[in-house]
Amino acid sequence: MLVSSCGLRRLELSVAEPELSVDFFAAVLGWTVIAEPGGSFSGWVGDRLAAGVVAGQEGWRVFFGGDGSRALRGNSFVDGGRVLHGPWAPPPRHGEPCWVELVTSGPDDEYWARELGWAVRGDLFTSARHGDPRPVAGVTSSSAAAEPRWGVFFAVDDLQAACARVSELDGRVSSGPGPLPVGVAASVEGPHGGGCVLLEKPAGWGGNRAG
Repeated sequence: MLVSSCGLRRLELSVAEPELSVDFFAAVLGWTVIAEPGGSFSGWVGDRLAAGVVAGQEGWRVFFGGDGSRALRGNSFVDGGRVLHGPWAPPPRHGEPCWVELVTSGPDDEYWARELGWAVRGDLFTSARHGDPRPVAGVTSSSAAAEPRWGVFFAVDDLQAACARVSELDGRVSSGPGPLPVGVAASVEGPHGGGCVLLEKPAGWGGNRAG
């Protein structure tokens, strides 16, 4: 029997210039950066890993906690080990992942339920691994999505200040700040890739969506 995944094991950004990208996100999100073997980097908030940055061209890759390791559709994987971010983890701090949302052009709820043991509740996936079902990820329909792809969200204490910092560092605020189902948010893009959403002061995983 498949055990339901209860959240996010880790995020990884695959870009052509890892050092420049990790410096950008560290400046916006307050990460402590550690150089890893092979020219990779990791960004930390306190003792929790926020994200890794590696050489490549794939953008964000999402690793859900689960049994064993395997590739899933789009930019996602299952990775064994302790879940660091999710509905049963401590509340997200500034610079930490705080939500993930699947952008898809068609109904594929059954696939994700089968692969990750989740239940579907409207436009939310829920996990009951630790008792009461809690939202673990969202779903957004888009006819422009060629294949399912996971979008990533990071918590920030001051959204206006974070967006100003993005612009100062030659990044781009592509939408917002403004209200979304998760809360007040803005979509941003680093000058070397890595588009993501910044969410202001989420009280917990998923912000308003998890309420």
